[in-house]
Parts: sequence; C-alpha cells; structure tokens
Amino acid sequence: MNGALIKTLVALGAVLLLLTGGRAGLDALIETSTPPSLAPGLVDGAALVHLADPIGDVDGLTRLADMRTATSTLMLDRDGRLLRAFTVADGRWRLPVDLDAVDPTYMAMLLAYEDRRFASHPGVDALALVRAGWQLLSQGRIGSGGSTLTMQLARLLGARSTRDAGGKLRQIRTALWLERRFDKGAILQTYLTLAPYGGNLEGVRSASLAWLGKEPRRLTPAEAALLVALPQSPETRRPDRHPEAARRARDRVLEHVRLAGVIDADEAAAARAEPVPRARMDAPMLAAHLTDRLRRAQPERAVHRLTLDAGLQGRLEQLANARAAALGPRVSMAILVADHGRGEILSSVGSAGLFETARQGHVDMTRAVRSPGSALKPLIYGLAFEDGRAHPESLIEDRPSAFGGYVPANFDLGFQGTVTVRRALQLSLNIPAVKLLDAVGPARLVARMRRAGAQPVLPDMTPPGLAVGLGGVGVSLTDLVGIYAAIARGGRPVILRDILDEKGVDPGSSGIAEDSGAPVLEARAAWYVASILAGAPAPTNSAPGVLAYKTGTSYGYRDAWAIGFDGRHVAGVWVGRPDGAPVPGLAGIDAAAPVLVEVFARLGQTTPLPPSPPGILSTTSAELPPPLRRVQDSRAASRGGTHAPQIAYPPEGARVELGLGRGRAADLVLRVRDGVPPFTWFVDGAPVVREPYARTARWTPDGPGYVAISVVDARGAAARVNVFLE
Repeated sequence: MNGALIKTLVALGAVLLLLTGGRAGLDALIETSTPPSLAPGLVDGAALVHLADPIGDVDGLTRLADMRTATSTLMLDRDGRLLRAFTVADGRWRLPVDLDAVDPTYMAMLLAYEDRRFASHPGVDALALVRAGWQLLSQGRIGSGGSTLTMQLARLLGARSTRDAGGKLRQIRTALWLERRFDKGAILQTYLTLAPYGGNLEGVRSASLAWLGKEPRRLTPAEAALLVALPQSPETRRPDRHPEAARRARDRVLEHVRLAGVIDADEAAAARAEPVPRARMDAPMLAAHLTDRLRRAQPERAVHRLTLDAGLQGRLEQLANARAAALGPRVSMAILVADHGRGEILSSVGSAGLFETARQGHVDMTRAVRSPGSALKPLIYGLAFEDGRAHPESLIEDRPSAFGGYVPANFDLGFQGTVTVRRALQLSLNIPAVKLLDAVGPARLVARMRRAGAQPVLPDMTPPGLAVGLGGVGVSLTDLVGIYAAIARGGRPVILRDILDEKGVDPGSSGIAEDSGAPVLEARAAWYVASILAGAPAPTNSAPGVLAYKTGTSYGYRDAWAIGFDGRHVAGVWVGRPDGAPVPGLAGIDAAAPVLVEVFARLGQTTPLPPSPPGILSTTSAELPPPLRRVQDSRAASRGGTHAPQIAYPPEGARVELGLGRGRAADLVLRVRDGVPPFTWFVDGAPVVREPYARTARWTPDGPGYVAISVVDARGAAARVNVFLE
C-alpha cells in the first residue's frame, strides 16, 4: 500500500470520527499536552509555541521543541513605508503581515485555490478529504488536495514529516487544536507570514518585495496568481531559476480562479500575457547606517518608526551616489536634512553606497568627526553682533595681521582691504573672522556650539584657540546641521530627532520641537547672520537669494562642506574621503554647494525666511553710530594703555526691581567705567542710547524679563552683562 493511500486512509478515519460522533474522543486527543498558558487571540509568532506532539504519550514520542516564530525587524518611515528589514537569526526574510495590507484579489485567489471552505471548516475539510480519497481509490492519483490552510500552517509549524500516517495524523490534530484556540484571521495571518516562497523567503510580504519589487497591498491578477502558486513547490517554481515552471503554475491558478468566478475571462487572458519576473530584487535598504545604529541600540524592538521620509531618502541616496561617482572612485558623500521647526530628521545619507569598498561606504559620515573649515564663521559673526561689537554694515580690515604667533591668511592668499562685515562673511575672508573671534573669545564660540547640541573635539584636549574659527576643531555633519538649525530658528537650539514613538508621533508631544536650553544666539544676531548668508554668491546651479548657506573647505582639501536653510528645512552636505586623504582641488563651493542646491530642489518649493524681529537696525555704514561704523582692533586698543570699558551698573546676573509688572515702570540706570568715550549702549544687540561723554545713561525697558546689555567705546572695545528686569 503506497504512502499517499495510507495518509488518505488515516485522514479519512480521523474525519469519520469527527462526523460519526467520535468528537469527544478526538477532543480528548486534541487536549493531550495542550499548553495551558495560551489563550485565543492573535497568532503573532510568539503565541504559537510549545506545540505538543499530537500522538502524545500514546506512541511514546516526545514533545515538539519550542517553536517561537520570530519575524524580521522592520524600519519604517514617518508614513509607515518600509525603509529596511533585517533577516531573522537563521538568515530568513520573514516579514510580519497585516491582513488589511494585502491585496483583496490575492486573498480571494488564495482561498479559492487552496481552501474554499476555510471560513466554515474546523481545521479539516471533511468533504475535501473524502474527495481526495475517492480520487486515489478510483483513479490511482489525487486530482485535488485535501489539506486546508490550517493544516498547511500546522505543517509549517511542525518539526516532523507529514509523509507517513503518523505525520498526517499529527498535522490533522494540530490543525484542529489551532482552530479551537485562534480565530480564522489569526490563522490566515500566520500562514501568510510563514509560507515558503523559495530560497530564504518566507511570507507573502517578503515574496512580493523580492519577486515583484512592491508591497502586496496592490497586485495585478498575474502577480497575485504567482504568489498563490509559489508556496506549493517553492524551489522548483522559483522565478529566477525556473521561470517556465513558475509561469505554468501561475497560469493553472489563473484558470482555476477563473472557473471559480474570482476573475473573468478577459482578466485571465490579460494576466497570462504578463511576463513572469526572472530575477530576485534586492530587499529595501534605505538609510542603512542610521537603521543599523538604531537596531543595535534597541535589538529587542520589532518595529522602529523613524522621522525619515522614504521617498526623499531614496532620491538623496541616488543623488549622493551619482555626484560622488563624478568626483572620483574614492570620494564619498554624506547628506543630512531636517525640519528645523519640528526638529525631525527627514533624510540621513551616510555615504555614497554602503557596499562601495573603495569609498569605504560602510563609514557613516554624518557622524564622523572632521574639520569644518570656514563653516563655523557664521556663529563667530553672530556673537559679534550679539555683543554690539559689529553690525553687518560695519567696516572691517582685511589686511595682513598677526595674533601672537598665529598668522592667518585668506584661502586665495589675497587681501580685500576695507570691506563691510557683511561682505567679509559672504566672501568667507579669514582675517576678519579671526579678528572677531579674538574679540568674542574662542572659548565662548565652543560654548555656543555645545548649546546647539554639537560635541566639538579639540586637538589633544587643549583649550580652544583662534584656529578654531578656521577649522581647528573636530565636528560632525550632524553637529553643523544642528548649529545652522538654531540660526534658522532665530537662535533657539533644537534637538534633532530620528525616532517617532510606536504610534508614529514625535516624542515632542506638541509636534513642535522644544528648545533644548539657552539660546545659541540672540534673535537679532541670528537674523543678521541669516540675512547675510541669504545674500552670499549663489552656486552655479542656483539663483541668488534662494538659500541662506555657507561653505567650508578644510586644510589640505580633505573636507568640503555646504550647510544651508530656508524657512522650513536645514540641510548639510559633506564631500571627501573617509580615510582623511586629500582630494586635490576639493572645495566646498564647487563640490558641496551645487549638491546642496539639488537637495533643496528635491525637497520641493523653497520656504521663505522669516521676517526680521523687532529692533533690527537697517542702515548704511555711514549712518551707523560712530562706535559701530568700524570694527576696532581690540589688541590695538589694549596696546594703547587704556583699559577696556566695564559696566559698573547693573552688575552681571542682577535682578533689578523697576516695577515693570505694576504699571509704574522706571528707567534703568546704566553706568560704565574705563574705556574711551563716546559710548554706545546696546540691549539685546540693538543700539538704545549714545552718550558722547557721560558715563551714565538711562534706558526705559519695554517689559520684564532677561536682557543682555552691552556698551561699546570709541575704539570698539566692549563689555556685556545679563540681568533680569522686574
């Protein structure tokens, strides 16, 4: 007696028990060794565990091993689109499936072809088994199978063969056990998660992505029929190895479901005319560096919801790959884009190709510490504006200068002479930047970088010196994007986020980014900087005034940068070699700035920069208050033998009671000692009082709160205090 006949007779015997009153005995068999901890509910992989040996102690067989069903870790974008999936421990692609996300035509085909009485049978289809047995006895072969989807799931979950009578009985018993404890939707969902599709593919979602390059949410009839056909013989019907066998199997499914009324004749004919895919497609792997880092940080988490936009991420990865290829075989590129209002990272491109060995594509250059070149200059100028030491229209000297043993030079080794501060920043002149940094202090620059969330790395842990302003400090692309995000937000820092919570909501409950602490710049100073950067000479592929941006080139042509923002987005581009080797001729304006323009083009319409805050002084150089007309050399002033001015009142950190909250506001008395008159007083960066000779002045505040008060003397030397008025 052959094996097929034995299996059919055993199955028929079990069915006869069920149909002729033997249900109680069969129930007792089903209950043998049933794990009491499981309750009816969703079969999510972790629930289908500890399946008992269906023969139990009757034939002395031991219990099945632990059958926990792990699924692939998923990385999803802000809208739930798949960025990347990771294989389970044994190297299989087993993506979890949501029934609502599977094409209804496919579902109808599956049930019509595999198990048309799925909704009504108890796990075993008695009529199908009787029909299969009769075909075997009368024709010597089985024309239509008797296994239900539940029985097929039982086989997928079991560890033993179903080719003998005992195995078939175990399959039947397990199917009955599953049906008694789980609803139909849970059983179908688990089947669609575990069904084999060739190679290391398990589940309809993995198969659809690999063979069709799409999620199974929307399938053509031909695609749906192929996915129905493959699990019956996944290796002999693999489209990449046996495309003709796959086509024949697909066409048999199409004919069957046509006869069942799932599709009509025209649809079936059109489906048969579609070609069968002949190659397996790569699994999605967007934002590879970021997703790998997040998975290693939380390996137990099954689904990660990110702030990224999958469409934008894909477009920018293609951009980075194409532009890096044009620059040389060892050049890589990184791009980071964020919504600076919400603090959400929208795209993180760590390299120009993860598997590009020559480019060291495995290195995430969004987090690598490199020299920023001139990219920190806007923050230096912002501090000078904040202190009242300079105005965008102030004049400053670009001439050979020495600062102790430090003698900076411009990138082109030339000098511009007398220029406005605005022009000095737009041309990225080195000497004016070092003069201003000498006045505001390198330590203060580093402190403001940290306020923006950056983690600057100083050489050999030495105190910051003037070289910091020209790239003598280590920062990452993420650091720079955070600094420029603060400038774009009017000086308010923001914590850049890449994770949404389980419900797809930003951890900031309001949806708007919370300030992370003290301001990076005061609002007026930040606006001055943004207005200057918006007027910088545009890259060759952009119109002027579209972006506020700054470039940077590190010493020896090792790093090229471009960081910019509009009224909504901030983006940064790094170009160079991950190993730090020089790339002759590599410069930010040529290599990185054009890519930055293309990044914003892929973001869509540019959002205008915000209007100016109150207190902005818009004037020409000649009309500025005398102390602001020309930036003074603080070192020259100190050599003159006169001390710099000091604010005698109010003192630093004082709380001054002026009755501002009770409708009887008084003037605030301002006193200065030392320095050379005339004196100009500033509040929050805006000039408020000018006294030609007196060292005492008065100012009427608008309301209570913290203010920054500074005074500048005739030589440009300045002092500053922060007080609270009430």
